[in-house]
Amino acid sequence: MSDTLSFTLLCLTSFFTLINPIGTMPIFMTMTANLDPTARTRTALKASLVAFLTLVLFAFSGQLLFQFFGISVNSFRVVGGVIFFLMGMDMLQARLNKVKVSKQDVHSYVNDISVTPLAIPMIAGPGSMTNAIVMMDDASTGTHKAILIGAIFLVMLLTYLILYSSSKLIRILGETGNNVLMRLMGLIVMVIAVEFLFSGLKPIIRDIFHLPL
Repeated sequence: MSDTLSFTLLCLTSFFTLINPIGTMPIFMTMTANLDPTARTRTALKASLVAFLTLVLFAFSGQLLFQFFGISVNSFRVVGGVIFFLMGMDMLQARLNKVKVSKQDVHSYVNDISVTPLAIPMIAGPGSMTNAIVMMDDASTGTHKAILIGAIFLVMLLTYLILYSSSKLIRILGETGNNVLMRLMGLIVMVIAVEFLFSGLKPIIRDIFHLPL
């Protein structure tokens, strides 16, 4: 019983920390500032659902996918760093908030940003994908596997609720507040991008040149 409880707590805390939905919320707010509440809610729901399916897929077949395509987690970090950096540059220059989405383009825009970069790699990033693979390896029983999937679902539900509540903050902040927040978050996202990039590059360079740890 204690083993099951500790595994449950480990799953919940590790996924919530790695996914960090509270940190994702300001970026979500800036990217959806010009959408109406319905489209914004749809974006949050789709991003959470895609991230959930991605993490479950990696939990069950991540090792096989990595081996089949010759992909490493460090490569994911490098790509995620590049995506974050470009997005941070746009945010810093307030480009994201200046993009007006016409009514006929809303559906396409929601589909684009809800999958990339919101679902992947912001919500389901290299850290949470790796955690899903490792935790599935540690799940020795069917009960533990069910707990793992349930924990991912619960964290994704919390992520959706946090992103959904951002609509109220957008209304409170107004256009000026959103611009200020976006530029500030742009700097933070670029710092995160650099950390992602170098944390992925260091092991790759070390392997290429056979450098010691």
